Amino acid sequence: MSRTRPMTARPDVAQTITDLILEKIEQGTAPWLKPWSASSTRPLRHQGIPYTGINSFFLWAVADTMGYTSPFWMTYRQASELGGQVRKGESGSFSVYYNTARKSDTDQLTGETTEKTIRFMKWNHVFNASQIDGLPAHYYPEPPDPRAIGELSANIRAFLDAIPIKVVHGGNSAHYTPSTDTVTLPNPNFFRSIEAYFSTRCHELTHATGHSSRLDRQFGKRFGDDAYAAEELLAGLAQSILCAEYGLPNELHDSHASYIHHWAKLCSPRHNFINHEVTIM
Repeated sequence: MSRTRPMTARPDVAQTITDLILEKIEQGTAPWLKPWSASSTRPLRHQGIPYTGINSFFLWAVADTMGYTSPFWMTYRQASELGGQVRKGESGSFSVYYNTARKSDTDQLTGETTEKTIRFMKWNHVFNASQIDGLPAHYYPEPPDPRAIGELSANIRAFLDAIPIKVVHGGNSAHYTPSTDTVTLPNPNFFRSIEAYFSTRCHELTHATGHSSRLDRQFGKRFGDDAYAAEELLAGLAQSILCAEYGLPNELHDSHASYIHHWAKLCSPRHNFINHEVTIM
């Protein structure tokens, strides 16, 4: 007599990711603004390649929630191949992969063939190295020295200076002006550190990517409207990746705190901001 295995409901991965990020935003700890609570680097695959897109922000959020101290993530099989063993009772997280495929359809009556693009998402269960025993020692780095976090990378100045957008220094505010395509920043010595200056510069230069001659984004008409808040959210996401890449600080500033409720609204299922952005990052 054969037995039929019970069907397991397919997880709604996109909703799981959205729910955790929303929870963090509503707690006032958006994961892209506080990525160094456990690790000073971007989440890494088992071979040391950084995750990109929504995986970075989601795995940051998971690590912050669970207290994981290693930046490395891997599947059960990858852990086994490295000589490790996922501890009994540990639950995996998700890493997702979005792509497109072309599909041909033929009309049975006319014989006409048309092609359409299908967007799809695949996912894997991944575990943090902190959940795995027996991996090589470099998968368990020592917690970073707080005094070392934010040390200026020698490459950040060269990276930012190569961006062909005018940066003007003066005044006491940091902002981007679309009409003149200009970033304005206070003089570097007005910042509490040179790292904070470059962190802010990353943020404002991200706004400049939305200029009509580039990505042509809608900047919003006033502080707090959806388009304005979405632009700040996008700049904050890009800033966090650059800051993690170059070892710069990325704290929750007062101006960011004022957007928390707007970000929660933008990331809700009705706005679908996260699920939209993940397909293009």
